[in-house]
Parts: sequence; C-alpha cells; structure tokens
Amino acid sequence: MPASTTMTIRVSPEVKEKLGRLAHDTKRSKSFLAAEALAGYVDRELDIIEGIQRGLADAEAGRVVEHDEAMAELYAVIEAVESGKK
Repeated sequence: MPASTTMTIRVSPEVKEKLGRLAHDTKRSKSFLAAEALAGYVDRELDIIEGIQRGLADAEAGRVVEHDEAMAELYAVIEAVESGKK
C-alpha cells in the first residue's frame, strides 16, 4: 500500500452529506473518495498552470503566430471540413 498522510479540510454540511451518500452508494470510504477527488483536481490545475507557463515561455522566446495568420489557418480548416460534408 502506498504511503499516505493525513490532512484536515473544512467543507459545507451539504458537501459532507453528498460525500456520505456517494460513499454509501459506491461502497467506498469518504476518505478514499475525497482523496481521489483532490488528486484529480490537483493534477488538472497543475496541467493548466504548466500549459500557461509553456505559453509564456514561447511568447518570451518569440515562438508566436500573428493573430491574422492563426485566424486564416482556422478558417481554412473550417472551410475544408464544411466542404467535405457537402
């Protein structure tokens, strides 16, 4: 079993009640479900932050595309898809 640590958080009574229902219905512990939810949230947020940081680094390094060029490329893709549907 992987190592774990204990953390205390505060949630509204409504969230606690819903978590209890979910735990009961899924036959999982509230602790397990809360840890899974928190892990998923943290992973998603870190992915977002890392993407922003990569974008800022690209901008600083000059790896950018002008707005008009990007829009022209998008319109070309949309047109190709729409013409393929006809």
